[in-house]
Amino acid sequence: MQSIPQLAVALAQKQPIVGQPEANLAMVEAELAECPDVELMVWPELFLPGYTTEGAAALAESLVGERVARLCAAARAYDTALVIGLAERCDDGDIANSALAIDRDGRIAGCYRKTQLFGDEAKAFAPGDALEIVELAGVRVGLMICFDIEFPEIARALAAGGAELLVSISANMRPFGPDHRLCVQARALENRRPHVYVNQVGQGETFLFTGDSCHVDTAGRLRASCPPHAEAVTIAAVSLAAETETRPDYLALRRPLPRLRGGLEGDTDS
Repeated sequence: MQSIPQLAVALAQKQPIVGQPEANLAMVEAELAECPDVELMVWPELFLPGYTTEGAAALAESLVGERVARLCAAARAYDTALVIGLAERCDDGDIANSALAIDRDGRIAGCYRKTQLFGDEAKAFAPGDALEIVELAGVRVGLMICFDIEFPEIARALAAGGAELLVSISANMRPFGPDHRLCVQARALENRRPHVYVNQVGQGETFLFTGDSCHVDTAGRLRASCPPHAEAVTIAAVSLAAETETRPDYLALRRPLPRLRGGLEGDTDS
């Protein structure tokens, strides 16, 4: 019998210290050392600087900077791929809310810039203009950040583009915890892709972040989770095989969207 491909993923639901990237980086290095058998470790949105919209520019990192180099060295030393949130200083001077992806050999696989900014984020960050699929630990991973998961077309585009796994990093706060749990499960179910979601936890600069990080399988079922409102690192065995024997394969069955009658001009884009 052919074995089902799996990926060992650590959901690092930790509370960063706002404005202290060195301390937060040291936390990442320590957790990598504690999880020697993990193939991918996922950290929350804006974890490296701590979630801030007031001081984001001062805490922004260049992808060729010292702290990113340390993250790459840690990934290589522990043979573990990383997805972690940071404020990225772009070549054009903009600051982006980004998900940095580093493969197990320490190579930067990509850096996705959040497209759907939430609230005051629009004052601090420039929105990304492209979605991104990266290869981590031999798996094609579609990246999303927090508010992105509330827009079904983003996950659908990633899945249709060949992503085998959806990974969302988040800084989701009260009272929106139940919203995100529903979205995580829905995006997995409707795309027949496993979904890993890692959220910040604890009191931040302004918001109380809810935790509740989880892994959901291709049928939308919860397979692993972290508790709400508590730090935790949970190891999930993520199956990459889609269950399509008893449930429809929505991606395979999808057809071009039918023409919309009576809609507003410009509202028919898929």
